[in-house]
Amino acid sequence: MTVLAHRATASDEVTRDALAVLQPGFEGTTAPAWLLRRIGEGLTSVGLFGRNIASPEQLAALTAQLRAERDDVLVAIDEEGGDVTRLEVRGGSSFPGNLALGAVDDTRLTRDVAHELGRRLAECGVNLNWAPSADVNSNPDNPVIGVRSFGADTHLAARHTAAYVEGLQTAGVAACTKHFPGHGDTNVDSHHALPRIDVDLDTLAARELVPFRAAIEAGTKAVMSAHILVPALDPTRPATLSPQILTGLLRKELGYEGLIVTDGMEMNAIAGTYGIERGSVLAIAAGADAICVGGGLTDEDTVLRLRDALVAAVREGTLPQERLADAAARVRALAAWTLGARPEARAEGSRASGIGLTAARRALLVTGSAPALNGPYVATLTPVANIAVGDETPWGPAAELAELLPGTASDLYPQGATAGEILAAAGERTVVAVVRDAHRHPWMTEVLDDLVEARPDTVVIEMGLPRAEPRGALHIATHGAARVCGRAAAEIVAGAVTGV
Repeated sequence: MTVLAHRATASDEVTRDALAVLQPGFEGTTAPAWLLRRIGEGLTSVGLFGRNIASPEQLAALTAQLRAERDDVLVAIDEEGGDVTRLEVRGGSSFPGNLALGAVDDTRLTRDVAHELGRRLAECGVNLNWAPSADVNSNPDNPVIGVRSFGADTHLAARHTAAYVEGLQTAGVAACTKHFPGHGDTNVDSHHALPRIDVDLDTLAARELVPFRAAIEAGTKAVMSAHILVPALDPTRPATLSPQILTGLLRKELGYEGLIVTDGMEMNAIAGTYGIERGSVLAIAAGADAICVGGGLTDEDTVLRLRDALVAAVREGTLPQERLADAAARVRALAAWTLGARPEARAEGSRASGIGLTAARRALLVTGSAPALNGPYVATLTPVANIAVGDETPWGPAAELAELLPGTASDLYPQGATAGEILAAAGERTVVAVVRDAHRHPWMTEVLDDLVEARPDTVVIEMGLPRAEPRGALHIATHGAARVCGRAAAEIVAGAVTGV
C-alpha cells in the first residue's frame, strides 16, 4: 500500500469513527434521506423524540426503515415513564415514574414495570433507553429532577435503580443510567445554565455515587453524564467534559467498562459555554463514547459539523485517534449486544397489561376522606414544565374523572390565577384542585390556602413532589403526573376504588 493510500484509508477510518460516536435526532415520523445515507456511511446510533412518534405501528415501521440500512443500528429514546414519556407523548404514560415506584418500595414491582416498558419499546424496535434516572433527589427544590428520581433516600434509590436496569435489560433493551455523577442536589436546570454541586468527596461517595455503583453491579450497558460542575472532583470542567470524572472516577475508580453517553450537547450548560463542536471534542477526549445531540438540533448540518470537528481534532492532535477509535468501538459493541439480546419473559398476561395502573394505585398517599361530591370542578394549577418533561404531554385527572363521573367540569389556571376566579367558575360544584410541586410555587400555595379556607370540602391532588402539609377534606399525593397516576387519583375521588 502506498503512503498516500494508507493516509486515505486512515482518514476514512477516522471519519467513520466520528460518525459512529454521534447520536443525532431528526424531524418527522419517517427517516429522512440524509439520515439513511449517513447510516450507510458509518452512523451507528439515532435518537428518537416525541416528534418522531405517532403510534406503535408507525414507530415499528420507522425503526425497520433504519435497520434496512444497518441491522445493528442503536435506536435510542428518552422513555422514563411517568412524567417523561416519548412513546405516549400525546396521551400520557401508562407507567408511573420513578418517584411513585420509590414510594411503593417494592423492587420486584419496579423490575416488572421496567421490563414491561422495555418489552413495549423492543416491540417497536427501540433498543437503547436513556433511563433510568439514578439521581438522589436530595434537594426538594430541584427544578429538573424531582419526580424523575426514586427519592431522597440514597439506598432506596440504589436498589430501585438496579431493579430498573435489570428489568429493562431482560426485555432486550439497553439501559442508560443517568445523570452521572448525580444531578439531585442542584437548583439549576442544565437545559438553561450550568448547575454547580458544592459538596465534599465523602458526601458524593456516600450519596450521589451509591446508585451508580448499584447500576454498574446490575450490568447497566450505558451511563449518561451530567452537565454539572462538581468542584470537589473537577473545579473547572462540567462532568461531561471532565477526564477526572469520566475516566478517573467512572472508568478507573468505579470500574465501569460500558458505553458513556453525554446528555444533550445542545443544552445550554454546554452549548452556551463551550459550543457543541468544541464541547463534543472535549467530551470524547475526556472519556465519553457517544455524543447525544438532536433534542433541539435535528438537521444534517449538525451531524456534519460535529463529524468534521472530531476529524479535525484528530488531525490537529487535540484528540488522540486511539481515543476516538476506542469510543467508536464501544458504540459498535453495544450495537452488537442488541442483536444478540434475548428478552426474558416476565409479568405475562393481565399482570403485564395492567401493571402500570397497579403500581400507580399502590403509590397513592391518601389523607382524609372524599366529601359528598356535587358535580366536581377540576381546577388544574399549571406551572411551566421543564424541558425534559415538555409541555405537550397532558397531565392531571380531569379527563379520567370525567370518564368516571360524566358531567365533571374542568379548566386550567396558570400563574396569576386566584381562588376567587376558581370559585366563581366552580359555582356550587365541589372543587378538585390539582397541583404539581406546589412547594416550589408560592402562588399555588396561596391559591390552595384561599380555596380551602373558603371551601373546606375542597379536594387537593398533588401530582409532583409532595412536600407541603396535606390540606383539604381529601388530599391525594400521586408521586407523579403520568396518565395512570391521574387515573388512580380519579378513582379515589369518584369512590370507584377503595382500600388501595
